[in-house]
Amino acid sequence: MKPTIHDASARQHSGGPSPAPGRGGNRIGRARKPGLDEIEAEVAGLLDRSTQELRLAWRQLHRTGPPLGLSRDLLIRALAYDLQLRTHGGASATLRRRLQSLAEASEKGALAVDRGIVLKAGTTLVRQWRGHTHTVLVRKDGFEHEGQRYRSLTVIAERITGTHWSGPRFFGLTNNARASSPAGAGQ
Repeated sequence: MKPTIHDASARQHSGGPSPAPGRGGNRIGRARKPGLDEIEAEVAGLLDRSTQELRLAWRQLHRTGPPLGLSRDLLIRALAYDLQLRTHGGASATLRRRLQSLAEASEKGALAVDRGIVLKAGTTLVRQWRGHTHTVLVRKDGFEHEGQRYRSLTVIAERITGTHWSGPRFFGLTNNARASSPAGAGQ
């Protein structure tokens, strides 16, 4: 008979379940989603399939052949993603819109700062802070403040104020910019 293991790290490597309640993969005794075990088995089974079987699975799923030059590894990963997507769902409409706006801004050579706000290269942002006027020039690859280049407005806002600030909020580019700062704070 094996002795009882009281060290959590040893238990982890032994592969055995944790004797502590609420541990061991199924938190708080919740039941797993129905069909989860089947999807996990299906994803694991992709590794055992031949390349021809993987291509056939792709055809059945997408009603067209896999892209030319797609390696076996990528084919397995793409099919696993599709299986998981079918079970868990995909990206929300909000996330898809946000990604679309980022992609469009990138194509235009502009920077997307916040939802719906796209800054074109050459735009100048101006902010008064403690009696000093700070200007930031928007560039294709980031921002310029006092002759130095930065990747984000947040870094510039932190440098100006000495504390953590949301850059877009600090420069008044968000709807909450005015509501978040008390009247006259820091000006």
